[in-house]
Amino acid sequence: MALSIEQSEHYLGNGRWEWSVWLAGKSELDQVDHLMYILHSTFHDPVRTVKDRSTSFRLETSSWGAFTLHAKIVHTDGRESVLNHDLVLLNPDGTPTLA
Repeated sequence: MALSIEQSEHYLGNGRWEWSVWLAGKSELDQVDHLMYILHSTFHDPVRTVKDRSTSFRLETSSWGAFTLHAKIVHTDGRESVLNHDLVLLNPDGTPTLA
């Protein structure tokens, strides 16, 4: 299984969502040292580093809209790779927000 970014989201009301993203992959997670999530530039502190492998490098936050999230993976051998993820935030009626 290759590494990929998974997500969950919950609508809070007033056009705001609470969401989390994490790195999915079985044995591949053992080769990851840490992840640098690069959020939309409107975020306070848009570059977030997560080092906790036990949570699959989970990031939890909230926002008012969808955007493309970038994740820089730093492997234990020093290699780096990048994954992109289009954050999907669903309205209460089930329709996605527009990025």
